[in-house]
Amino acid sequence: MNSATLKRAGLHARIACLSAALLALAACASPPAKLATPSLRDDVPLAGLSAPVRSGWPQTQWWRHYHDRQLDQLMTLAMRQAPDLALARSRVRSAGQLARLTAAQLGLSVNGSAQFSRQRLSENGLIPSRFLGFTWYNQADLGLQLQYDFDWWGKKRAKLEAALDQMHAAQAQRSAAALALQYAVAETYFGWQADQARLQLANQQLGIQRQFTRIAAIRVRQGVDSPDTLQNARSQLASAREARIALDGSAQIRRVVLASLLGIAPAALPSLHVRPLPPIERGIPAGAGLDLMARRPDIAASRWQVEAARRQTDAARAEFFPDISISALAGLSSIDMGKLFSASSRTFAATPALHLPIFNGGALKANYGRSKAELEAAIAQYDRTVVSAAREVASQVLGAEQIAAQRHAQQARLDADRNLLSSARVRLHQGVRDARESLLAEAKLLQQRDAAVQLHARAVETDLALIKALGGGYRMNDKAPAPASSPSSSALAGDADHEHH
Repeated sequence: MNSATLKRAGLHARIACLSAALLALAACASPPAKLATPSLRDDVPLAGLSAPVRSGWPQTQWWRHYHDRQLDQLMTLAMRQAPDLALARSRVRSAGQLARLTAAQLGLSVNGSAQFSRQRLSENGLIPSRFLGFTWYNQADLGLQLQYDFDWWGKKRAKLEAALDQMHAAQAQRSAAALALQYAVAETYFGWQADQARLQLANQQLGIQRQFTRIAAIRVRQGVDSPDTLQNARSQLASAREARIALDGSAQIRRVVLASLLGIAPAALPSLHVRPLPPIERGIPAGAGLDLMARRPDIAASRWQVEAARRQTDAARAEFFPDISISALAGLSSIDMGKLFSASSRTFAATPALHLPIFNGGALKANYGRSKAELEAAIAQYDRTVVSAAREVASQVLGAEQIAAQRHAQQARLDADRNLLSSARVRLHQGVRDARESLLAEAKLLQQRDAAVQLHARAVETDLALIKALGGGYRMNDKAPAPASSPSSSALAGDADHEHH
């Protein structure tokens, strides 16, 4: 075969390879159109909500607004060792490591290898050992392998950004868990304080019922009143004891709940002293409808989930395009250990590769359809979270207004009963009436005071719920995505901490 024939054969081979490549490209699945950036609402619908303007948003350590050192101590313990918060932190670390793993797959990979083997040839093989002159031989190899995948279509880049978005979503979810824990600690603590205030009133009520019972017993013995009067007094005394037992049991249960929230045994709970319930400031911060987007950790987490789902659709779309990679190998190989490091033992290889999706278009379309469905679900979840946030804020604001009106009306009844008690005591001092009238007036006043404590406790509980609905002290970081933008992969360099410390 002459040189001209060899040249024609080589040309035909190149043409055949090029034709095969063109046919393969033509057979590739047609990629779908790139999705547009989803349109997300940029405010929480609070329009029409009439409420006083509150001074500022809750701060990071919002519970310090109540000026209660016992509560501060409980919060410190909760943020340090609560099991639920530890679980949320582990999820953030897991998401961060996943992002770092995805980033590591973007660049050049270099792997080294070294191996030595001692082998025996079969005497009955294709080439019997007697023809080679040996049965046993050594094989030593040293090598360095380089691999690089060209990310021309942005598939790996999209996966990295999706992992980063998931990491930010986990951070926001951790902040939501921290806020839920803080709310539970504060709500349980102030509930315990309300129980203690009501216990003091119940003890006074119990003392009054004992006096009623003694007076009734004397009047029955003297024949002034019927025996039913004494039985009625004893029934009222039993009711007062039952109410006191219920309040004491409620206070004990709240201590157990506090200990469980802190992740400690009830015996290890710090000693708690009775303090008055804090005053309550009404209203919501100005501009809540706009600022709540960055103040609610669950909204922030939902937005990051949307961004992650959008990046996953980009990665699924990039699967329709061919992958191009190159690998190289350099090393030493020899069956003679003495010649392993000689120049004649060198080995080299370079392998460019092209991977084409030819006959798996159905799988690619199914994968892309699944990623689109997940994106639609993430958007729906985001909208649901925003609407839920608006409902929570509005409900707590309206509830606070209603409680404030009830407290105002109840204060009038309290003042009236206080005046009645004062008049009854004057008549008792003048000898016009016996002690029963003043005792009855005092019992009614204690009932109103107990009702006042309950309303105050409800006001505190509603205030705590409103702070939680406003996002507590959370603030979305500067790397957070706007409705029409995407996060930067530079966030991988720092694990932003949104937790309420």
